Amino acid sequence: MDRLSIKLRSSPALARVVPFVIFLALTACQGQLGEGSRYWFYLAKTVAGAWLIWSVWPVVTEMRWASSWEAVVVGALVFAMWVGLDGHYPSMDELTQKFLCPLLKSIGLASWCPQPATARLPWNPHLQFAGSAVMAWFFIGVRVAGSTFVVPPLEEVFYRSFIYRYIIKPDFEAVPLGRFQPLAFVLTSALFGFEHGQWLAGILCGFAFQGLVCWKGRLGDAMTAHALTNLLLGLWVIWKGAWNFW
Repeated sequence: MDRLSIKLRSSPALARVVPFVIFLALTACQGQLGEGSRYWFYLAKTVAGAWLIWSVWPVVTEMRWASSWEAVVVGALVFAMWVGLDGHYPSMDELTQKFLCPLLKSIGLASWCPQPATARLPWNPHLQFAGSAVMAWFFIGVRVAGSTFVVPPLEEVFYRSFIYRYIIKPDFEAVPLGRFQPLAFVLTSALFGFEHGQWLAGILCGFAFQGLVCWKGRLGDAMTAHALTNLLLGLWVIWKGAWNFW
């Protein structure tokens, strides 16, 4: 771990890319070792993500929380949009099953087609740990904490600090965080959106967070807005039992 930390701190690009890639790789492992692994791998990636944030904190100087009324407003509005748009457009899974899977089948790669979401159990600790309320609430707490405090720094640094500025100029550190560039703005938001199952809400969310960075000229407000959105969404999931958002 110490060697990885030293390596990350030696390169501005690695410090912003590798933590997100590791986090994404652990996300891909969720459910690969049985239904229960979805929860244990989420715990693992949350712990690993927190350690990675700590490792790169000294060198990724823009990774600093900042509070402002704009961040609060954007975070709340993005939450409302995310919930409000649900069910009004096809999900990424529906698009995959409708367009990608037939294409894969036509070229003999049917086994590459992802399993439809309807064939999978929802991410619901109350179902998975029906015999233990303590375990169920533990993993709910892990999910809320991870999405609120770990996901925002990792994603905002990767997308808003690195990808956005790298598209503008490979020497990304020379690009001010507040610089607006239309192509980079659209491409970065699209990449961010298609990382999520709710792709349209994700793209609009990317516009909002990237706009906040350009407006304020710093990353911290977007981190705070992102954290607030995820916290409100987590509370909504718990209150309404809307596990499809997780």
